[in-house]
Amino acid sequence: VQLQASGGGLVQAGGSLRLSCAASGRTFRDYTVGWFRQAPGKEREFLAAIRWNSRHTYYADSVKGRFTISKDNTKNMVYLQMNSLVPEDTAVYYCAADRQLITSAIMTPDSYDWWGQGTLVTVSS
Repeated sequence: VQLQASGGGLVQAGGSLRLSCAASGRTFRDYTVGWFRQAPGKEREFLAAIRWNSRHTYYADSVKGRFTISKDNTKNMVYLQMNSLVPEDTAVYYCAADRQLITSAIMTPDSYDWWGQGTLVTVSS
């Protein structure tokens, strides 16, 4: 499956952005889709994930309450709504997907076989 992340941009602190992840080649059915980010000089960080079939969602503690992951079955899209952004949220954001991920593997980037190209989010102070 090929993934395309979009929706990044420049936003002021306190603002919001919604990122989108589109799949081409097949649907997200049976997949777990996750969002990660990577800031310069830092490791890739898990943010949120959703199981397409069950709609179960998972969040990193660092974004719980500010970020919301959701999906649109008809459009075959996964979204990451980001609110109350702070400069520390500045990073390249990636969506990733894989099938049959066990729960303990969801937060690990290496668990995902499919990755989008990333979209840059810059939060100004």
